[in-house]
Amino acid sequence: MDWLLFMWIVLLVLGLALLVKGADWFVDGSAGIAHKAKIPPLVIGLTIVAFGTSAPELAVSITDVAQGTTDICVGNVVGSNIANILLILGVASLVRKLPVQKNSLYLDLPVLLAAGALLVGLGAWGGKVQWWDGLVLLAVFIGYMTFLLVKARLELKAQKLNPPEQKPLESPDKKEEKPKKPKGKVGLWYDGMQEKLWFCILLAIVGLGMVIGGGVLFVDGAKYIAEKLGASERIIGLTVVAIGTSLPELVTSVVAAVKGETDIAVGNIIGSNIFNVLLIAGIASLIHPLEFSTGNLVDALVAFGASVLLFLFSFFDKRRLGIPAGVVFLCFYIAYYLYLFLMPV
Repeated sequence: MDWLLFMWIVLLVLGLALLVKGADWFVDGSAGIAHKAKIPPLVIGLTIVAFGTSAPELAVSITDVAQGTTDICVGNVVGSNIANILLILGVASLVRKLPVQKNSLYLDLPVLLAAGALLVGLGAWGGKVQWWDGLVLLAVFIGYMTFLLVKARLELKAQKLNPPEQKPLESPDKKEEKPKKPKGKVGLWYDGMQEKLWFCILLAIVGLGMVIGGGVLFVDGAKYIAEKLGASERIIGLTVVAIGTSLPELVTSVVAAVKGETDIAVGNIIGSNIFNVLLIAGIASLIHPLEFSTGNLVDALVAFGASVLLFLFSFFDKRRLGIPAGVVFLCFYIAYYLYLFLMPV
């Protein structure tokens, strides 16, 4: 028996367990921070949650380019974006209808489309993304984040100056509107502690650590197993690494959808995809030029097409992603994987 292989399988399962529980705590903590600090959950999803769940992609990509190879990095970035939209939003929208906020429709999604088009254009021009291209990607990222945070701050100020009118009839019914607390002392204690801001922050930090640690364990284990099968770096990047590093987004978004925190579910995916293209590809290209083969360009075009598909579906069903969108996303995802293995470029 190959004990090394067995050890990596155990670590892979352990990583998945850390991802599931860590995402649960991370969503609870992030949602608690949003409510306590009166920050829109969408902004939390687009920034803190998106950055946290993109950390595995960043770690894997930096490690890859530092070793002088880029196929895993490029495959990881575009493959994760494909999985995030077609697989993760596909699954999450089957669990619960996901509303697409107006801000996302007219700001975040256009930024994602522009980032995808920019990556395709830079990759096609010269066959690689150079360090100066990386500076362009990072400049767009900094501009977008600055605008997002300034906009959120102005909205918060406006809320303080013009607080919404309180309806006196709502207060007696508040207790009835709350969902039932889980049975047991631990469940009651957990619910009570979630009312405290410091606990929500601690919960988010611990959950984030578990998500990142679980993602690294899963990716390392899955990568070892894939290499045993003799797969190419591009295929490993687009499949094992891309899906593995997207597991935090998958688990976090599905958990958020189940908990009803749908702003975090959608905002997490859009924000994570923007982070992947502008931040991760930008930083990686500063370390080593990112080579774009014909296959990489096809993959980048598929990622861009997935973003276009998300943008178009956002206009239907009162700006909500439901079962029809989920089915179409998953069908396109399966078709892409059939192409990937039956017609490798």
